[in-house]
Amino acid sequence: MSFWEKLLNAVTETATNVLSGLVEAIRTIFEGDPETRRKVAFSVAIIALSAKMAKADGIVTEHEIDAFREIFRFPESEARNVARLYNLAKQDVAGYQAYAEKLSGLCSMGGENCPMLENVLDGLFHIAKADGAVHENEMVFLAEIASIFRVSEEHFERITARHVHVGGRDPYKVLGVSRHDDFPTIRQHYISLVREHHPDRLTARGLPAGFHVIANDRMARFNDAYAAIERELRAA
Repeated sequence: MSFWEKLLNAVTETATNVLSGLVEAIRTIFEGDPETRRKVAFSVAIIALSAKMAKADGIVTEHEIDAFREIFRFPESEARNVARLYNLAKQDVAGYQAYAEKLSGLCSMGGENCPMLENVLDGLFHIAKADGAVHENEMVFLAEIASIFRVSEEHFERITARHVHVGGRDPYKVLGVSRHDDFPTIRQHYISLVREHHPDRLTARGLPAGFHVIANDRMARFNDAYAAIERELRAA
């Protein structure tokens, strides 16, 4: 029996609602295997929260479905189980807030700005912007999820800047540095970000291989921002 089947059976048999049941199933089924639990939690979070986000603007586009499949790869043999889980989450009458609160408790680091939960937000942004724009209701949804995940407002602004850039992307905000910082300070911060968010390191934290598109996109945004700042300061 695959872990998808185990999760769905646990939810069907014990849950008063789907989303709360998913977190409890993840917590109990994989209690002795923290690495698998991280991977499953991340995968299920993307499925369940993207299903809820799809209702935020009222429309699920083909572009969003393609983006979902781009970052969430699964064996074709599991397609039916994944689709079933997505539909259960979308139809669940329970609010996503309770699910997000339970999910945040699975972060082993605790405190603010949990890296695993930041990856979830990046995945949701990736899906939300697939149709060409992140709609107002989707931004409200993402901001509320970030708040529940204990992602600080400043950190959420930096995450948002990687994906939403009306009027042009702000390279300083993307890197999380100030225009008043000198270049050596900016360079050191950039190097730290590259080390922290390298795809190999994210894999060690439980990021499934299929989600490397998120990690690679994030690295590209860091590299572009650093190059833009470097050009600006050299021209000054």
